[in-house]
Amino acid sequence: MAETDFFHSPKSHGFVRVAAATPVSHVGDPVANAEEHLALIREAAGEGCDLVVFPELSLSAYAIDDLHLQAALLHEVERQVAVLAAATEDSGVLAIVGAPIRGGDALFNCAVVLGGGEVLGVVPKTYLPNYREYYEKRWFAPATARTEDALVLNGESVDFAPGLVFEAVNRPGFVFAVEVCEDFWAPLPPSTRAALAGARILCNLSASNIVIGKADERAMLCASQSSRTLSAYVFTASGWGESTTDLAWDGQATIHELGARLAEGERFALENHLTVADVDVDRIGLERLRNGTFSECARVEGEAATVVPFTAREDAIASDLIRPIDRFPFVPDDPARLDQDCYEAFNIQVQGLMRRMKATNGRRLVIGVSGGLDSTQALLVACRAFDRLGLSREGILGFTMPGFATSEGTKSNAWALMKALGVTGAEIDIRPAAEQMLKDIGHPFADGEPVHDITFENVQAGLRTDYLFRLANQNGAFVLGTGDLSELALGWATYGVGDHMSHYNVNGGVAKTLIRHLIRWVADKQLVGADAAPTLHAILDTEISPELVPAGADGKIQSTESTVGPYALNDFFLFYISRFGLKPSKVAYLAEQAWADAARGDWPAGTPDDEKITFELPIIKAWLRKFLVRFFQTSQFKRSALPNGPKVVTGGSLSPRGDWRAPSDGTARVWLDELEANVPD
Repeated sequence: MAETDFFHSPKSHGFVRVAAATPVSHVGDPVANAEEHLALIREAAGEGCDLVVFPELSLSAYAIDDLHLQAALLHEVERQVAVLAAATEDSGVLAIVGAPIRGGDALFNCAVVLGGGEVLGVVPKTYLPNYREYYEKRWFAPATARTEDALVLNGESVDFAPGLVFEAVNRPGFVFAVEVCEDFWAPLPPSTRAALAGARILCNLSASNIVIGKADERAMLCASQSSRTLSAYVFTASGWGESTTDLAWDGQATIHELGARLAEGERFALENHLTVADVDVDRIGLERLRNGTFSECARVEGEAATVVPFTAREDAIASDLIRPIDRFPFVPDDPARLDQDCYEAFNIQVQGLMRRMKATNGRRLVIGVSGGLDSTQALLVACRAFDRLGLSREGILGFTMPGFATSEGTKSNAWALMKALGVTGAEIDIRPAAEQMLKDIGHPFADGEPVHDITFENVQAGLRTDYLFRLANQNGAFVLGTGDLSELALGWATYGVGDHMSHYNVNGGVAKTLIRHLIRWVADKQLVGADAAPTLHAILDTEISPELVPAGADGKIQSTESTVGPYALNDFFLFYISRFGLKPSKVAYLAEQAWADAARGDWPAGTPDDEKITFELPIIKAWLRKFLVRFFQTSQFKRSALPNGPKVVTGGSLSPRGDWRAPSDGTARVWLDELEANVPD
């Protein structure tokens, strides 16, 4: 197998491809049902699936009432189980089918797990509904009624118990468990204990007739269970063909992971179909690893489970990843969710600042207004905070401080914004002070040489913050910081008395890509008045630059992203490395997958033009290499001395008092080595 094939296979990065099957049902006809199952198993194999889950009692059909107790039907079900088991050997797919299975002198509503040409185990339903339209206790015994933990099926003894955990011996993390319909409606679903016992994929075979509003309830339970148990949850319900004597069926199928929906099938369909998604069992394991509550609960509440080993298919074939991947993980694609996120983020920032002002009895603050994204967002937060506290915006002292490379565009935007918002604006030209400092330290620029090194840049950045602190002293105010989460990750700030420092920083928990949308959202909602909207949109159209080095002979200005990399990529790297701890090779793979559709022009409706960008793997790898050095090796000492500021996004704080604690003298070697060893050039 080629190296690139291995890299481009989801299986190589800890993904398991699962399918929720929705077969056409044939009432009381196991032979016809098995034929539908075989077709879907073959289809699942063709799509590279590892595991396919069928509905409850899928081999017999669910709504057949007393036919469940007919010997001929039960015998045919058992025969078709053997047929399907044989099919799993050829296909390499594991299949979980629903069937009425005899155990001693009782009949059980079961999930039968098939793989490698045999029955791996049988899981009986624990909770039998016997209320309203349900009458299962007329035909079935609950799991607690069994007398043995094994039964003979088609002449073979197989494990027979609720809570069986099936674990792949050749693919770490591919561990699943099964429950049946009503089980997950119970106050304590069997899948909860299965998750505590190590199962990362929870499967539910359901019949579940449909009534108005029930689909939303099922989806809510699936999302909740996958979130609470830190797992993936695969749900599939009976559909077309089931008896409608007194009930109806919609064939709902969903796949959730850690509370998020990965895939949803068509409801009320008239043909067989699969709902497929790649589940990240590696990420689930990492989430459980860092979540002490989960492991503690497993020790307190967990029970020993019977583990059934199996061998999973290992064909690491290159294919596109089947799951949604946000190119901008801090910015949801869904407009309604983005609106909600912006509402929450902005109000978190506002209330954080309000509380700090109350605690300090503050009535004034000082802020440097550059005409760039970060200072604009901080100024908007300040205005809203002052409005809610009943304070005059004149107490917001905004200073624009042009230096050697300040453009007329950003300076005019800064002034237009301050005037539109009604804050107290002023201008301090820092060039004379900078020239004096450069002269005092013997810098070549003071002698007329065009030397624009790091000293030249930081003299300006440091002076700006120095002025702000002294202005705060003079006016009985405190300095509002503007640096954002992305800059903290990259160390893109002047340390000490520079833009690294403030009395309080409202942007420290907000990624650069989200700040763009927050400014646009505030403008559209007119939360600080309508007059500022044109200037806000002008600021959004301005290239990101620290404006510390004059434009070159070609007229090009100093570009932040040409130095540290595109913020679209850096925020992507930050999200998956700091939030989930993924390996660099997997982050590179996900980034390539995220922008694969972009290369084809596949953009969600309403995507701003400034986000319609593409990246190929060599570019991704090059910028990821630089990100790893900055994040792990060169910038932690700055984060160790951060000012206070509110956490805004999940897992997104880099405060040493919060989500991220790391040594200031660490090395990026292990991450760089992993990247080089596993990502092709």
